[in-house]
Amino acid sequence: MYRGHLKNYEKIFYITVFSISTLLLVACGAYSFTGGNTGDAKTIQIDFFQNQAPLVEPVLTQRFTNDLQDLFTRQTNLTLTGSNGDLHFSGEITEYRVTPMSGTSNQTAAQNRLTVTVNVRFINKLEVKDDFEKTFSFYSDYGANSQLTGSVLEAALDEIVERLTQDIFNASVAKW
Repeated sequence: MYRGHLKNYEKIFYITVFSISTLLLVACGAYSFTGGNTGDAKTIQIDFFQNQAPLVEPVLTQRFTNDLQDLFTRQTNLTLTGSNGDLHFSGEITEYRVTPMSGTSNQTAAQNRLTVTVNVRFINKLEVKDDFEKTFSFYSDYGANSQLTGSVLEAALDEIVERLTQDIFNASVAKW
């Protein structure tokens, strides 16, 4: 009899835990686990970001645009479209600059910094109050004795593009 009594408490416990878990998941249904809230939007349009910086890295425009598109298609349920998207991104790369950073005792740079700046226009056709035009910028430091080519360039662009696209995602749909 005691054993059967314990089973009833276990059943009640599991039913309660299941009910609370279900309630929490349903209550949080308007939000995704990645932090992006796209509201009622179904489609997204991300135009090609032209490089208008004085110094041009040829692969940057395609890479930045593709990575931004990939981030939104991976972390939201939005469908990528070529025109008339509910959410629309456009803009241009305005800066690609290398500057010397920390110096050494013989007045040479110990590190260089690659900085990329992007101007972004975001239009939300369903929530006009969310529209913005903002500048996003990030950098990567590398050793001054290294050339900004090959794996050094790839590592720097990986870091910069990942941060820029995440910042744009956060500003537009995560509202951070």
